Amino acid sequence: MNAINIIKPYKWEGMWVFDDFERGLVREPFVSGIPEIIEFGLKIKGIKNGENGFLLLFSDSEFKGADIILEWVTFECNGDIYRVAKIIGEIEVPPMEGWLCPALRKYYKDAPKNIYIQVKGT
Repeated sequence: MNAINIIKPYKWEGMWVFDDFERGLVREPFVSGIPEIIEFGLKIKGIKNGENGFLLLFSDSEFKGADIILEWVTFECNGDIYRVAKIIGEIEVPPMEGWLCPALRKYYKDAPKNIYIQVKGT
Protein backbone atom coordinates (compact mmCIF):
# COMPACT_ATOMS: atom_id res chain seq x y z
CA MET A 1 0.00 0.00 0.00
CA ASN A 2 1.12 3.53 -0.76
CA ALA A 3 1.73 5.97 2.07
CA ILE A 4 0.07 8.65 -0.06
CA ASN A 5 -2.70 7.71 -2.49
CA ILE A 6 -3.64 9.75 -5.55
CA ILE A 7 -6.96 9.86 -7.36
CA LYS A 8 -8.23 12.23 -10.04
CA PRO A 9 -11.85 13.22 -9.31
CA TYR A 10 -13.94 14.71 -12.09
CA LYS A 11 -17.58 15.47 -12.76
CA TRP A 12 -19.63 12.96 -14.73
CA GLU A 13 -23.35 13.55 -15.31
CA GLY A 14 -23.21 16.33 -12.69
CA MET A 15 -21.67 14.13 -9.96
CA TRP A 16 -18.16 14.00 -8.53
CA VAL A 17 -16.63 10.60 -9.33
CA PHE A 18 -13.21 8.99 -9.68
CA ASP A 19 -11.62 5.95 -11.30
CA ASP A 20 -9.04 3.66 -9.76
CA PHE A 21 -8.72 0.76 -12.17
CA GLU A 22 -6.16 -1.03 -9.97
CA ARG A 23 -8.81 -1.28 -7.25
CA GLY A 24 -11.72 -2.03 -9.57
CA LEU A 25 -13.36 1.38 -9.15
CA VAL A 26 -14.91 3.08 -12.18
CA ARG A 27 -16.94 6.29 -11.83
CA GLU A 28 -17.07 5.71 -8.06
CA PRO A 29 -19.30 8.54 -6.81
CA PHE A 30 -18.74 10.92 -3.94
CA VAL A 31 -22.03 11.57 -2.14
CA SER A 32 -23.56 12.88 1.10
CA GLY A 33 -21.48 15.93 1.93
CA ILE A 34 -18.23 14.92 0.21
CA PRO A 35 -19.02 16.94 -2.97
CA GLU A 36 -19.30 20.08 -0.84
CA ILE A 37 -15.95 19.33 0.82
CA ILE A 38 -14.38 18.79 -2.62
CA GLU A 39 -15.74 22.08 -3.92
CA PHE A 40 -14.54 23.90 -0.80
CA GLY A 41 -11.06 22.44 -1.32
CA LEU A 42 -11.04 23.59 -4.95
CA LYS A 43 -12.16 27.05 -3.88
CA ILE A 44 -9.49 27.52 -1.20
CA LYS A 45 -6.80 26.41 -3.64
CA GLY A 46 -8.14 28.61 -6.45
CA ILE A 47 -8.46 25.67 -8.84
CA LYS A 48 -10.63 26.54 -11.81
CA ASN A 49 -12.27 23.89 -14.01
CA GLY A 50 -11.82 21.18 -11.37
CA GLU A 51 -14.82 19.42 -12.87
CA ASN A 52 -12.51 18.36 -15.72
CA GLY A 53 -10.25 16.62 -13.22
CA PHE A 54 -7.85 17.53 -10.45
CA LEU A 55 -5.46 15.59 -8.26
CA LEU A 56 -6.50 14.58 -4.77
CA LEU A 57 -3.71 13.18 -2.63
CA PHE A 58 -4.72 11.49 0.62
CA SER A 59 -3.11 9.61 3.46
CA ASP A 60 -3.83 8.40 6.96
CA SER A 61 -0.52 10.03 7.98
CA GLU A 62 0.20 13.74 7.97
CA PHE A 63 2.31 14.87 5.02
CA LYS A 64 3.84 18.16 3.85
CA GLY A 65 1.40 19.96 1.59
CA ALA A 66 -1.82 18.57 3.10
CA ASP A 67 -4.55 21.21 2.96
CA ILE A 68 -7.46 19.56 4.76
CA ILE A 69 -7.69 17.18 7.71
CA LEU A 70 -10.76 14.98 7.96
CA GLU A 71 -11.57 13.45 11.35
CA TRP A 72 -13.52 10.20 11.73
CA VAL A 73 -16.90 10.61 13.44
CA THR A 74 -18.81 7.32 13.19
CA PHE A 75 -19.66 4.27 11.13
CA GLU A 76 -23.03 4.58 9.38
CA CYS A 77 -24.81 2.81 6.51
CA ASN A 78 -21.81 0.57 5.76
CA GLY A 79 -19.55 3.62 5.38
CA ASP A 80 -17.79 6.21 7.50
CA ILE A 81 -18.72 9.77 8.43
CA TYR A 82 -15.86 12.27 8.51
CA ARG A 83 -15.87 15.95 9.44
CA VAL A 84 -13.52 18.67 8.35
CA ALA A 85 -11.36 19.06 11.43
CA LYS A 86 -8.90 21.60 10.08
CA ILE A 87 -7.94 23.56 7.02
CA ILE A 88 -4.22 24.27 6.86
CA GLY A 89 -3.64 28.01 6.77
CA GLU A 90 -5.63 30.99 7.91
CA ILE A 91 -9.00 29.98 6.46
CA GLU A 92 -12.01 29.65 8.73
CA VAL A 93 -13.45 26.14 8.69
CA PRO A 94 -17.17 25.94 8.05
CA PRO A 95 -18.87 22.93 9.69
CA MET A 96 -18.83 20.18 7.08
CA GLU A 97 -19.34 16.43 7.27
CA GLY A 98 -19.40 13.78 4.59
CA TRP A 99 -19.91 10.04 4.17
CA LEU A 100 -17.21 7.89 2.59
CA CYS A 101 -18.61 4.67 1.15
CA PRO A 102 -17.20 1.14 1.59
CA ALA A 103 -14.71 1.85 -1.24
CA LEU A 104 -12.57 3.42 1.52
CA ARG A 105 -11.73 -0.19 2.53
CA LYS A 106 -9.99 -0.62 -0.84
CA TYR A 107 -7.37 1.77 0.56
CA TYR A 108 -7.44 1.03 4.30
CA LYS A 109 -8.32 -2.13 6.22
CA ASP A 110 -9.96 0.00 8.93
CA ALA A 111 -11.24 3.55 8.66
CA PRO A 112 -8.38 5.89 9.63
CA LYS A 113 -8.84 8.25 12.56
CA ASN A 114 -7.72 11.11 10.31
CA ILE A 115 -7.39 11.52 6.56
CA TYR A 116 -4.98 14.18 5.32
CA ILE A 117 -5.82 15.65 1.92
CA GLN A 118 -4.05 17.80 -0.63
CA VAL A 119 -5.92 19.24 -3.60
CA LYS A 120 -3.86 20.08 -6.69
CA GLY A 121 -4.64 21.28 -10.19
CA THR A 122 -3.48 19.26 -13.17
